[in-house]
This record gives sequence, C-alpha cells and structure tokens, in this order.
Amino acid sequence: MPADLHCHSKISDGSTEVDELVLLAKNKGLDTLSVTDHDTLAGSDRAAVFGEKFGVRIIKGVEISCFDYERKRNVHLLCYLPSSRERLSSMLRTVNRNRKQAVQLAIQKVMRAYPIPYDMILRRSAGSNTLFKQHIMRALMDAGYTNEMFGDVYRKLFDSRFGIARVDFEHPDIFEGLRIVRESGGVAVLAHPAVYDSYDIIPELIKNGLDGIEISYPRAREDDEDVLGRICDEYGLIRTGGTDFHGGNGSAPHPLGTCTTSDEEVGKIIALAGKRVSDTQKIV
Repeated sequence: MPADLHCHSKISDGSTEVDELVLLAKNKGLDTLSVTDHDTLAGSDRAAVFGEKFGVRIIKGVEISCFDYERKRNVHLLCYLPSSRERLSSMLRTVNRNRKQAVQLAIQKVMRAYPIPYDMILRRSAGSNTLFKQHIMRALMDAGYTNEMFGDVYRKLFDSRFGIARVDFEHPDIFEGLRIVRESGGVAVLAHPAVYDSYDIIPELIKNGLDGIEISYPRAREDDEDVLGRICDEYGLIRTGGTDFHGGNGSAPHPLGTCTTSDEEVGKIIALAGKRVSDTQKIV
C-alpha cells in the first residue's frame, strides 16, 4: 500500500493529535506514515509509539525550514530516518527559538489591530513545540474576527509584502541544512518545490547531495510529476509524495493520503538510511 510521507500534527502547526494521525492513516488503508512536523522530531517519535500499537509503519522524519540566501526565498527540506541527531537537533532548536521570538513580536502587532488576550493565543499553541501563525489565526477565528485560516485577515496580517504583523526570522542556509541532514545519516528530500518556487536551486542541491524530490503534493504545478520525475530519473533521486497534511489548519481540505509515495520509493529511503548507518559505523 502507498505511504503518506508529509504531514503535521499539533506538535507544530497542524490541528490533529499524533495518535489521530496514525489512526487516520490506518483507516485510510495506508501502511506507512511519516509525521514531519516543522523543525522537530517530537511528533515523529511519538507517532512511532502509536504506529506500533495500531499496526502502521512509521518513517521518522522532520520538515526543516531553510532559506536560499542567494535567491531570497524559503526552501523546505524533508529529512527521513536520521540516525545521529546531535547536530540536527541543535539546528532545529535554534530555528524554533528564532521562530518563537518572531511570532511573539507578531502577536504584539496583532493585538494592536484586534483586541484579543495574549493568553488566548498561547492556549491555542498548547502541545506545540513553539508558536506559529496558525495559533494566532485560530485565536482570531475563535474570537469571531474571521471564519477562515488563510483569508483576508491572514493576508492583512502576514502578506509577504504588506502584512502589518509580518516578522521575519533567521533560518539556516539551505546548503548548511542539507549538509547537517547528510551528516545525521538522514535522507534529504526537497519539499513541495512549487510552494516556494524552489526549482532554480534544484541543480545546486543535487550537486550538494540531495537524495530526493517531493513530486506529488496538493499544491504542485500541473506538470510537476512529469518534470520533476524526469529529474529524479536522470540523477537517480528518490521520488516522494505527501499530502502536507495540516488538518483544519490547512489552506484547503486535503485528507491524509491525498498524495502518496510508492512502496518501492519507501524501500529506497529505508535502504539508503540503513547504508548510511553502516557507513558511519565503518568510519568510527
């Protein structure tokens, strides 16, 4: 059965508990799931416990928020099955600290425009590894200022050019992030290229050790599977698919399992991660 290798829980910016994600996967008929919360492996580790309980194979993973400083745009990197976490975890802690500081500043700006209590936002982040814009939006929805996560109010606050509460924060350089993923023994996959227009950087990422590309995802371009699939074939990269599931905190309704990865490609991820563990042991 196919696998969904990209989803988010309440531990980052999703609306769904980890155990619910695993049960949703089981009920959907998915044998394999990867909980890839933003900049934390906590959701993935917790999913492994429930996966064993409910009979769903869990591929441990994380989505890393990086930045392409040459082109001035975000780039997200999926890391699967890291075997050595020390440097990876250090980088993720820094990202989360920077994000929390930025969102706290954003909250102050939001509260000037919308008189909601600070604690109301914090309560919506309960269980999350840090603060996200979705927690702010959920509080605004519950306060009656909007009935949608990514509508006019979101654009007023967080539009990339004109948002009155937009606060940027420092991300790791994409090539540094890729290097740390490889050093951790993880399998590095470029996430949803269309979302941040990451196409131009693909050749450089391949030269620096990229292992795969997410070619199937809800916000993909019409020709992504063909174009990106040919790149994967040419360079021997792994093809993945994932729903980028956020539950009720998503931009559109996409149930878990909307986009998937074949058993063959999942096998390649597992084999490559295993080889890196073996190679590391040989070096040591």
